[in-house]
Amino acid sequence: MNFQPRPDLSTAQRRLPFDCIALLLQGGGALGAYQAGVYQALAEADIHPDWVAGISIGAINAAIIAGNPPEARVDRLRDFWSEVTSNGPWHWPGASLLDSVQGDETRNFLNQLSAGFALAYGATGFFSVRPTLPWLQAGGKIEATSFYDTRALKSTLERLVDFDRLNAGMTRFSAGAVNVRTGNFVYFDNTTHRIQPEHVMASGALPPGFAAVEIDGEYYWDGGLVSNTPLQWVLEGGTPQDMLAFQVDLWNARGQLPRNIAEVATRQKEIQFSSRTRANTDQFKHVQRLRHALAALLNRLPEDLSQHEDVKLLTTAASHSTYNIVQLIYRASSHEGPSKDYEFSRPSMQDHWRAGYHDALRTLRHPEVLARPTTPDGVFTFDLEQDGRE
Repeated sequence: MNFQPRPDLSTAQRRLPFDCIALLLQGGGALGAYQAGVYQALAEADIHPDWVAGISIGAINAAIIAGNPPEARVDRLRDFWSEVTSNGPWHWPGASLLDSVQGDETRNFLNQLSAGFALAYGATGFFSVRPTLPWLQAGGKIEATSFYDTRALKSTLERLVDFDRLNAGMTRFSAGAVNVRTGNFVYFDNTTHRIQPEHVMASGALPPGFAAVEIDGEYYWDGGLVSNTPLQWVLEGGTPQDMLAFQVDLWNARGQLPRNIAEVATRQKEIQFSSRTRANTDQFKHVQRLRHALAALLNRLPEDLSQHEDVKLLTTAASHSTYNIVQLIYRASSHEGPSKDYEFSRPSMQDHWRAGYHDALRTLRHPEVLARPTTPDGVFTFDLEQDGRE
């Protein structure tokens, strides 16, 4: 996991032709180490986000990034991912099974065994199994609504995240969650909220594993129940501005036809939690083209019409802003199954981190990624899987 920096990608005081650099982090449990690898590559290239937004594990990674100075962020991410992962069945006394594993079937078996350990015992510094099953608890108690206790995560966040720094607003932070009572999707944002560990935990409170988190008398679950990708919030949740957005997804909507029930479960998760990122991006491009066309049309109106109330209303929808949306999507290995999001072994974490790091390196080799778009709609999208795979 200790990769050598790439000096050829690093620049002193890098200047990019955008008003805002955004980092968008999808939810996906143990797969979130991929996002940490992406961030390491960006940091080495001296690309530091002005805005980090996340759902579930993406919110945890985002809080660690926003809640630490740039020079400490990769180390704090590494601290988190090293703590919550385990050697589990991979290391027996005096030997490492990883050195002798051959073939996808053997690796898959060990991964499933490791996932079973997480189900049975939890993940250090993250969650632990409740001693009594929820069915045996009295209704109304928090223990009756979930299988795991996440108090350890609160302690981990308090240790690894400087919440005073996060709330100072040097980096904008957003975490998505859903109100259990109303079903409404909400974002906890440091421009409107005083962010505490509970806001981050709420974003990752996926039922029935984790209990809802109480904030100001309301209870919240994982935002991935409604939308697992913060793309729309970031693109539409602020004033129009030229933006370079790195969208880091942990679930690939594209895949093969399942051949067995395990592959069915895997594809179901991938489709459900991918949140149709590519489709949403295509829709945004269409809307932006309309906004650009409207702005150009309004500029040609005669002066006597410019003060008309209908024109004033249309002006609020017009925009000349440009967007680069860079998609980095984790491509699961063939040995990973439906438990890949709760398989907390250290070898898998290192694989995920390494994949994110090298995907980001390959992406940054393409100069158009960091250049201002010249397309008619003012939007440029780059997907390594389609546009830049070497």
